[in-house]
Amino acid sequence: MDEQKKYDGENIQVLEGLEAVRKRPSMYIGSTDSRGLHHLVYEVIDNSIDEALAGYAKNIRMTINEDGSITVIDDGRGIPVDIHPKYQRPALEIALTMLHAGGKFDKSSYRVSGGLHGVGVSVVNALSEWMSAEVKRDGKVCRQTFARGVPTSDVEIIGECEDSKTGTIIQFMPDKEIFETVDFKYDILLSRLKELAFLNKGIRIITEDLRTKESQDDEYGDIAEDDSDVTSDIDFEDMDDENTGSKKKSGRSISVKEKYHDFCYEGGIVEFVRYLNGGKTALHDNPIYFERQRDDTDIEISMQYTESYNSNVHSFANNINTTEGGTHMAGFKSALTRVANDYIKKNGLDKDSKDGAVLSGDDIREGLTAIISVKLLEPQFEGQTKTKLGNSEIKGIVDSLVTDGLAEYFEENPKVAVAILDKALLARKARDAAKRARELTRRKGALEVSTLPGKLADCSERDPSLCELYLVEGNSAGGSAKQGRNRAFQAILPFRGKILNVEKTRMDRSLKNAEIISLITALGAGLGDDMELNRLRYHKVVIMTDADVDGAHIRTLILTLFFRYMPDLITAGHVYIAQPPLYRIKKGKAEYYAYNDKQLREKLDEIGDKSVNVSRYKGLGEMNPEQLWSTTMNPETRTLLQVTIEDAVAADEIFTILMGDEVLPRREFIQAHAKEVVNLDI
Repeated sequence: MDEQKKYDGENIQVLEGLEAVRKRPSMYIGSTDSRGLHHLVYEVIDNSIDEALAGYAKNIRMTINEDGSITVIDDGRGIPVDIHPKYQRPALEIALTMLHAGGKFDKSSYRVSGGLHGVGVSVVNALSEWMSAEVKRDGKVCRQTFARGVPTSDVEIIGECEDSKTGTIIQFMPDKEIFETVDFKYDILLSRLKELAFLNKGIRIITEDLRTKESQDDEYGDIAEDDSDVTSDIDFEDMDDENTGSKKKSGRSISVKEKYHDFCYEGGIVEFVRYLNGGKTALHDNPIYFERQRDDTDIEISMQYTESYNSNVHSFANNINTTEGGTHMAGFKSALTRVANDYIKKNGLDKDSKDGAVLSGDDIREGLTAIISVKLLEPQFEGQTKTKLGNSEIKGIVDSLVTDGLAEYFEENPKVAVAILDKALLARKARDAAKRARELTRRKGALEVSTLPGKLADCSERDPSLCELYLVEGNSAGGSAKQGRNRAFQAILPFRGKILNVEKTRMDRSLKNAEIISLITALGAGLGDDMELNRLRYHKVVIMTDADVDGAHIRTLILTLFFRYMPDLITAGHVYIAQPPLYRIKKGKAEYYAYNDKQLREKLDEIGDKSVNVSRYKGLGEMNPEQLWSTTMNPETRTLLQVTIEDAVAADEIFTILMGDEVLPRREFIQAHAKEVVNLDI
């Protein structure tokens, strides 16, 4: 009996029931906001990716349908539909209605897998208003439907197919009773699926958004009675270039339509690195690549140095982005630093130091873009969010692979090695500046007032969790903010003009900039790998700039500083953006504020247009202290946007495009997204 025939009902093992999912959804998908909503799609996609990793699927298609539901199609083996020997119900029903039921626990069915260890699709079913599952296998086409995790039909045979035609279609509508929003963002899904295509070379992933603007604004409908509305064509043979409206280029399809994308990267993570460095100047043309297989573990590493001053290293375990790193990242870093220092000493490259001072990890990683991808049988993740890999054996395997591979590469490519290491030696000069910054990180209670920035108007509260720091553009706005604030817990730090663009500047120069030093001193937590959040003096850091082009530029410069030098500040949820009003509306003695054009129109329709005075604020300085407090700073009435990093890869790409040296990518980005701008002052 071949391997495919071994995947049947006996492989579906049940650990527990599904009852708790709807009561406590956040325990299973993290949250019920937009992040949790999109996580539903990832769970279904993970099953299809697992089929591909097992060698059975080559094509995956994700569609946002006109009604807002999601359809995921793969050409894998298809979920088993035979009767489960213990529970005497179809295996398809067991897999979709019982928690921890699936083939992932049977090592003969899947060698590696991501997802939530088998809870994925059943959780999606429980949190969906409705779900439809269609399976092709063993010459039959079967379907079963569900509502909020409960079967609404038996497994029915709805047709026949060739024995060689296999696959699964899952379609679902998220439950409006569970989620804060059921509006999927195509760009968010696109980013994750593109990432999966890079990480799994040769797998074709198609994404499509069939919604029109009007359909996105409408209420989503219920499941249609017509079968044709809840199924899709599973024959991937029809998905050729002519039918999909796309054209091949560099191993992938480039979409002709705005909401259709076709990804297939034969080069895998090598192409991923090239993609990430698209807006940068590379020190060497071709990315370095290593791979190794040991027992049940596959490891791939690709890396390329650029002339930039920031590192961009991403690690993945079974396709999961381990944003906190782990043992694979530790092995990579230690080997990289050791090989670099050994080569410098062996070839006498360090001419500025008699004792051959050693490079630090930060020195050798300056300008590095790297992808570390491991696929292993039983990954051990620290925490429910799976952001850190804990398998101890992986560190040694990665360390050995990088040590052998990079040492050999340096010996065979001495010009590239010297270029990389000369850059690292220059980066070492920034360490003294970083050390000076660390000396500014004493806690508020032990900090002498004289050492604080002179222009900082501090607050009297000493508990950092209650303190807020407003970063304000200009002295005029700073004056209004200082007068309008609550001095007990709100501090004000005004900036004069635009701060330095750290994307184009090495750290040693950045840390000589007066505005940056003032900010680091005020926050008190240091920067980079030496940042200590327990020393942070304010747990809310609020960027408050004018609602015009200059204000947006200053806001982007500050965010770039945080993203490159203080990313922990963002990931810990301490960074916010203030939302000052654009308009003041006055009618008689009544006064109203509007934060955008839509609110302005709605308020004018509400109060009538007669005897109305509308003023548009060009800057924060035009508001008096009372107005600034009531609209933008009062915790009871203000609106703050919390800055998050949903996708570190996408965030890095955006900062590189907008703030880097290359003009063409920035021009193309602006041209592509200009129509999305709502308010533009020139």
